[in-house]
Formats: sequence, structure tokens, C-alpha cells
Amino acid sequence: MAKQAVKSVAAIKPKRPPATAGDDAEPTALKLKAAELSPEMTAYFAKCEVKLGFVPNVLKAYAFDSAKLSAFVAMYNDLMLAPSGLSKLEREMIAVAVSAQNRCYYCLVAHGAAVRQLSDDPPFGELMVMNYRAARLSKRKRAMLDFAVKLTAEPGLVEEEDRAQLRRAGFSDRDIWDIAAVAGFFNMTNRVATATDMRPNSVYHGQAR
Repeated sequence: MAKQAVKSVAAIKPKRPPATAGDDAEPTALKLKAAELSPEMTAYFAKCEVKLGFVPNVLKAYAFDSAKLSAFVAMYNDLMLAPSGLSKLEREMIAVAVSAQNRCYYCLVAHGAAVRQLSDDPPFGELMVMNYRAARLSKRKRAMLDFAVKLTAEPGLVEEEDRAQLRRAGFSDRDIWDIAAVAGFFNMTNRVATATDMRPNSVYHGQAR
């Protein structure tokens, strides 16, 4: 009888709402009214819906200011998608390593999913989020991430020897620029995301698992 009572209590125990409840409805903690999208950004949002199946919350967060939204999209696409000596995966790895140093929830979730997808290796994506030093990285990738993290944590200590280490790992001076630019961009976005409590789309959590 006692066992049945315990089971009955368990059966009626209210279910806790998911941790991501509300994240897709309220992308940030700020109450900023969305501006009217330009024709270009309207088309871009539609492209996201077709290609991704959703509009990333970071874009919705920037939608209160059309000029800022356009500038953000242009910079992101140039750094992360345009031709570079760094692969798309390497650029996403920098995004995650920097975001882990800064403990940015939004970027770790969103770009952790991108690393899982691009690497086709879910555990590798988890390693990047938790501690890239625990991953079995090539000398090239380890040097790249060490530089990005040093630039994040101790920018005043970056010196010529750090650039020399990247060259010895096989990076050109243009590559070094791109590593620095990607790291710098995500240091900015990490801080904005954290300051506004930006929430990642819930769909990211289950991608490429």
C-alpha cells in the first residue's frame, strides 16, 4: 500500500518546465522594439528560415536597429564564411575557444553546435566547449587556439614570439590576421550577449548529437 502511495505521488508530481522555456520568444532580457527590416534583411531572414529552419536569435536581438543588424551580418559573414586560409571549422573552433574563456552561454551553445556539425564528430564539439586542451589537436590547431585564448585573456602580453609560433605552425601573416579578427569579433559578441542575457535558439541544443 505504501509503495502504491509513493507511486501515486510521483505520478502527479508536476513536470518541471524545460530549461530553455521562453528562450525562443524572448531572445534577450532587454525590451527593445524591433524596427522595420530593410528589404535586404527581410530577404536574409527568409533565407535563414529556408536554409536553417529558423532565424538565429542573435539576429532577432539586433533587429531593433537596422543599421546595426546589417553591420553585424556583414561582419559575421565576412569573417566566418568568406574565403580564408582558415577553414570554416577552424573559425568555429576559435569562436568556441574564445567563448569558453568568456563563459558566453549563447555562443557556446550556437557555435558548439556548428563545430559538431562541421567536424561530424559530436564528442569533438563537446571537447571544444569544455576544454580544447583536452582534445587531441594537431600542432596547427593547438597553436591557433592558444593564440586566440591568449588574445582573449591576456591581450597585453601578446608579442612577436606568439606570432612566430603561428608561423612555425604553418600560418601565413594573412591567416594570423584572420585568427585575430575572428577572436576579436567573438570577444565583442560574447560581451554583448552576456550583458543582454541573450538566449540561443532551443534547436541548437539537439543539433548534430
